[in-house]
Amino acid sequence: MIFRLHKCVSVGYTAAMEKDVGFRIRLQRELREKFLAACHAEDKSAAQVIREFMREYVSKRRPSTESPAQQSPENRDRGNL
Repeated sequence: MIFRLHKCVSVGYTAAMEKDVGFRIRLQRELREKFLAACHAEDKSAAQVIREFMREYVSKRRPSTESPAQQSPENRDRGNL
């Protein structure tokens, strides 16, 4: 019997980035189903896609006055603000 394992890699995740809170939203069932299908097609979990979106959204809206110590490790390494 052969078992197929799904590969799930989170971009930018490190051991220092612990997940300690949840986020619950309400949305239309149809939107949820389409979103889950799109995530599955890319072999990603819904949570992974939402975290990636949130990181990108926040990094694009970060004030330019933020010090390097306040930046996420990914942005410090890339030099992005």
